[in-house]
Amino acid sequence: MGDRRESDSRRLLRRLRDVLSMPVKGQERLDRITHLIASSMGTEVCSIYLFRDSETLELCATEGLRKDSVHKTRMKLGEGLVGRVARTGLPVNTANAPAEKGFRYMPETGEEIYSSFLGVPIQRVGEKLGVLVVQSKSARSFDEDEIDAIEVVAMVLAEMTELGAFGGDTGLALHKQPAMFRGTSGQEGAAEGRVWLHEPRVVITNPVADDPLTEIDRIRAAVGELRVSIDDLMEAEALDKEQKAVLEAYRMFAHSRGWLRRMEEDIQKGLSAEAAVEKEQSAARARLEQVPDAYLRERLSDLDDLSNRLLRILTGQGRDTGANMPENPVLVARNIGPAELLDYGRKLKGIILEEGSVGSHAAVVARAFAIPMVIHAKGIVAEALNGDAILLDGDQGIGHLRPEETVARSFRDKIAMQTEAQKRYDGFRDLPALTIDGVTLELHMNAGLMADLPSLVGSGALGVGLFRTELQFLIRNKMPQRAELATLYARVLDASKGKPVCFRTLDIGSDKVLPYMKPNDEPNPAMGWRALRVGLDKPGVLRMQLQALIRACNGRPLTVMFPFVSEFGEFKQARSHVFRELHREKSLGHPVPSEVKIGAMLETPSLAFAPDEFFRLADFLSIGGNDLKQFFFAADRENERVRKRYDVLNFSFLGFMEQIIARCAPFGTRLSYCGEDAGRPIEALAFAALGLRVLSMRPASIGPVKALLRVADLGVARALMDEARDRGAESAREALSGYLATLQA
Repeated sequence: MGDRRESDSRRLLRRLRDVLSMPVKGQERLDRITHLIASSMGTEVCSIYLFRDSETLELCATEGLRKDSVHKTRMKLGEGLVGRVARTGLPVNTANAPAEKGFRYMPETGEEIYSSFLGVPIQRVGEKLGVLVVQSKSARSFDEDEIDAIEVVAMVLAEMTELGAFGGDTGLALHKQPAMFRGTSGQEGAAEGRVWLHEPRVVITNPVADDPLTEIDRIRAAVGELRVSIDDLMEAEALDKEQKAVLEAYRMFAHSRGWLRRMEEDIQKGLSAEAAVEKEQSAARARLEQVPDAYLRERLSDLDDLSNRLLRILTGQGRDTGANMPENPVLVARNIGPAELLDYGRKLKGIILEEGSVGSHAAVVARAFAIPMVIHAKGIVAEALNGDAILLDGDQGIGHLRPEETVARSFRDKIAMQTEAQKRYDGFRDLPALTIDGVTLELHMNAGLMADLPSLVGSGALGVGLFRTELQFLIRNKMPQRAELATLYARVLDASKGKPVCFRTLDIGSDKVLPYMKPNDEPNPAMGWRALRVGLDKPGVLRMQLQALIRACNGRPLTVMFPFVSEFGEFKQARSHVFRELHREKSLGHPVPSEVKIGAMLETPSLAFAPDEFFRLADFLSIGGNDLKQFFFAADRENERVRKRYDVLNFSFLGFMEQIIARCAPFGTRLSYCGEDAGRPIEALAFAALGLRVLSMRPASIGPVKALLRVADLGVARALMDEARDRGAESAREALSGYLATLQA
């Protein structure tokens, strides 16, 4: 029975391939396919449903149901048995369809007379394309061989749908329609360009094969090469325990006899080696996505990586393809590490990720290069093709793929306005941020890479208010050496040309995990073992970094700041490390800085209530707005549901800021505000009106902030804020927005 069925399957696929190769239009091709499948399977009905959009399935062809229901019958994802197959990615096989839970009767199709139902997904590696259905009047369940046969056919249909075989007159041109993806802003700015996929999809042009023995030889050879490459990787690298565990999981998958056996069985049914890999990848994804265990679901990435490696071995794609990046490339990826992003450098016009976070390493690198970035753009990797036109709005967190001309025109107008505004900002780059009522503010820039430093001149910043030192740790596979860091920090000071640079010591933990550091499974990492807490518990790294900073100064002034200080005792302990290392370096005969300033980031509300001695002892404080805001409002900055609900211009937060300013005033403790909000003109105006005189922001924000401050009167702004608070307003935003409108009129 099995041999005959396999022979039937191969015969059906060959006939299917003949139909697919006919020079006919998309709709006629679909109609011939449904007729062919119904006659081959011995069923009265065969129907093909394809996605009209991400939530809607449309009946696109049928043999046996009413023809006038084609392109009229639609259903939502999860609706009816067809919708259930589409949602879960798993087959539905029943002898009595009307009795099944969730069955939806569609009178326009005439399907009420058919009892048996078998539906399988038309999907390609997590991309849901549609559902293939066969039905019969007799009440029977389809056997395992029949299910296998229809799944193999669905796999071929998925590949041909991907290649555009059913476009044109069906109205369903895959990867041709405009699509909008709404995500979150990772870095502000706008860009127009062409898609560059970080991991380009492998295109399979030969899903059906005539000679199973040749294809089995190919799959066995490719799996053998894959296994050797993983073994070589394990032997070649100096791996820690975690990295070894990941590769062991890879090796386990690659050596799985069941995986290879299932692919060989698919080949026996008529698929090519490449199509067999994708069929098993798609089936495994569908199964794993239904598993409640988070650890097992995470193994999807291991499985995808292995399958993609195997496909590249089989096809040769993605190795030495000679494909060049398009002009104005916009990188599209599921996620990307900082080292990989640094490899691209400034070539990119924009970045769109399906995953990522606002505080991720990749986001920090994007900000350093001033590359507009959108994160959480779900589904864009499956939809985008290399070279597709794309617009990226980093301000709104939106990506327009293959945009209509009207959208592209308005977008270009926005970019032109931003370019014109930037020229205007350049005109007063070297002028002070002096308000109408005679108050001068200091505008500094945030940095984390050598690539940031040229912006010191270009932006008009007075110095570097925050140099993040963790990036040099994050982009390496092992701990950097003291000499490496000293050389880098010296280059930073050289490039600043005498302008002050404030070095923040290593801020790791939370969303920044070193590749060579054992991750801690913490329920709330943002409030866990991170930043200075790590430094004080593991003082070796902190002391090494302080030594590197002292040596880099080579007699020049040193400004060092400790992150995430929660109480006075932590600051005293960290400060003592600085003096201990200064004494040590001096005793070794090394030059010590001509001046040393030691400060702290105020990121936890608790530090605002520290004893007076703390404010007396600290040379300066910098309000770390991004973290302080999340702890003040108890709103996780990585959680989109709550992150944007809270506003720093809420009077409760502004009142807290006033308390901090008041604590610093008697001791003359220099106070700055560092974070995204400092770079937004209205927020910067509010902070200045409260009494803050130093703001640190990304370089691109300095122009817009300075432009507003130079035409603003802080006395007027403060009066408007007080008036709004007195009348019971929750926020100063409306009052200041009105004032801003009068200034721009």
